[in-house]
Amino acid sequence: MTDNKSVILAVDDTPENLDVLKGILIDTYSVKGAINGPMALKIAAKQQPDLILLDIMMPGMDGYEVCTKLKQDPATADIPVIFITAKTTVEDEQKGFEIGAVDYITKPISPPIVLERVKTHLTLKQARDFLEQQNHLLEQKVIERTKKMEQLQDVVMVAMGSLAEARDPETGNHIRRTQNYVRCLAQKLKEHPKFADYLTPEAITSLYKSAPLHDIGKVGVPDYILLKPGKLTDEEFEEMKKHTTYGYDAIVAAESLIEEDGQFLSFAKEIALYHQEKWDGSGYPEGLAGEAIPISARLMAVADVYDALISKRVYKPAFSHEKASAIIIEGKGQHFDPDMVDAFIEIADQFKEIAAKFTDED
Repeated sequence: MTDNKSVILAVDDTPENLDVLKGILIDTYSVKGAINGPMALKIAAKQQPDLILLDIMMPGMDGYEVCTKLKQDPATADIPVIFITAKTTVEDEQKGFEIGAVDYITKPISPPIVLERVKTHLTLKQARDFLEQQNHLLEQKVIERTKKMEQLQDVVMVAMGSLAEARDPETGNHIRRTQNYVRCLAQKLKEHPKFADYLTPEAITSLYKSAPLHDIGKVGVPDYILLKPGKLTDEEFEEMKKHTTYGYDAIVAAESLIEEDGQFLSFAKEIALYHQEKWDGSGYPEGLAGEAIPISARLMAVADVYDALISKRVYKPAFSHEKASAIIIEGKGQHFDPDMVDAFIEIADQFKEIAAKFTDED
């Protein structure tokens, strides 16, 4: 049968004093004894008593030193210590409390006082332990809930992005590739002084998550334009360009349904609306130029164009990594942010690896 009694460690260099304490406590508690400081520390570390009754005046290592060592060890720091001693001055009591004792009982001891003080501090310890356990459980639940929400968020983001991609069967793993390109390029650019403050780890994660929504606005483009195998007419191209504003409006509408604006939605709006802008101002929908284009959209522009170049389309074959890279480099300062092209050059092989990992099946 399991003994559920609380364990009390009594420490005193006089065996007769230990016998007195055991006699007072034995009917209610499981009592361990130690006749010196080193023995007390060893027993406390090994058996983890629920409370320690500690004499101060002991040869060698006194009670103050024992208490100090107990509080310095994470394994024993939370065990309540009650000093039992003949030292009765205010300074003695103050020193005891300062080093971590919870109470002070003077000799000669009164059995009722000992029992009541022990009972009180065991009850307080049990309450603290319960609260700590509940806090730990709550923290775990919050962590688990947050993880589930993040997973749901990721699924929704990819699912929404897939709505647009599903309209065009040739795009395949375009979403996975572009979000990995964006993350890869952002991680490289965070080393650049110009982008270091912007590209925090949290921002890069949000960019990665929001990237799948860059072309969500294509759901509003008619099939005869979106899937046209030949060159678009001027009128058709004007309609195709609207996918940027369609996407932006859709995300704004979704954003209005939540109480708190997440950074990933801010990035998603920027990317959807501005990823077709060009560094020289010749892009759309607003003809922004240079640093007026949000960084998130500039990142996506490189990722989106590179992937379009290496992918097979009804109107073009898949270009090689080398040819696609050459076109990106040629667009430096015209289509793309020069700093981003420089970063792309350094990590172009990583783009190639991502493309190979998430290749489309024939």
